[in-house]
Amino acid sequence: MGVTSAVSGKVAIVTGGGRGIGRAIAHLMAKEGARVVVVDVGAAVDGGGTDAGPAEAVVAEIKRAGGEAVACTLSITEPANADKIVQAALDAFGRIDILVNNAGILRDRIFHKMSVADWAEVIAVHLNGSAYLSLACGRRFREQNSGAFVHMTSTSALVGSFGQANYMAAKLGLVGLSRGIALDLARFQVRSNCVAPFAWSRMIESIPIESEAMKGEVERAKLLKPEHIAPLVVFLASDRAKEISGQVFGVRRNEIYLFSQPRPVRTLHRSEGWTPETIGNALGAFTGALTPLEGTAEFFNWEPV
Repeated sequence: MGVTSAVSGKVAIVTGGGRGIGRAIAHLMAKEGARVVVVDVGAAVDGGGTDAGPAEAVVAEIKRAGGEAVACTLSITEPANADKIVQAALDAFGRIDILVNNAGILRDRIFHKMSVADWAEVIAVHLNGSAYLSLACGRRFREQNSGAFVHMTSTSALVGSFGQANYMAAKLGLVGLSRGIALDLARFQVRSNCVAPFAWSRMIESIPIESEAMKGEVERAKLLKPEHIAPLVVFLASDRAKEISGQVFGVRRNEIYLFSQPRPVRTLHRSEGWTPETIGNALGAFTGALTPLEGTAEFFNWEPV
């Protein structure tokens, strides 16, 4: 089964598993021997509507390939559903070892035109839904003294993106959630990591193109497949990654990135303290270290390898 066969016999919950990146992850998990709970309400990109078809289709595909899977169409935005989803895994397979928080929606708006609903619903799916399910799985992982979380973040949050303040906040929140889980549950042999995927999906396809830089980003994204993302996610969920926790990775076609995390990069000290005026006089020392106000398209401006 290759290097990721350390997931063999484990049980994985994959949210948003009915399409795109989630579907690719569910398929590879099953191919590598895991039993999979495919969680997907079948909503549109903006979160509207429901359809059991995508989750059930992926389960059928996995079974035809000789794997084991069950579908679950409960919404992760309802706190009570988190325990029900975990129970579905226990009922079907008797345990739970892996949670992949992948489900998401988009409500892209330039910030001054963003509605409260645009904000709240994106946060509800990406951040709150992931937190609810992480809490439910975390309690089980703590009891069994093992478990792995993989949360899907985004370079939109790590670097930047136009018209996505809600999405950026949610995805950066997932980095904090993952780091907190990693610190709190390390003593119980539980790991938590993030992956920022570059892949063409219906979510990327829905982003309005408002600049030449964004147009270039979209064209490059068409070269990136969900199947490029799945191997790293499955590896991080496996026993081969038992020493890796609290980290943020990225995948761009055949490139794998390890992202830095916020740490001080330069320090100023004044023994007599500071006033607004003295800060203004001294802050030039930070100029070369300030983070440029750029988006993902400007930073990742080379062709995918």
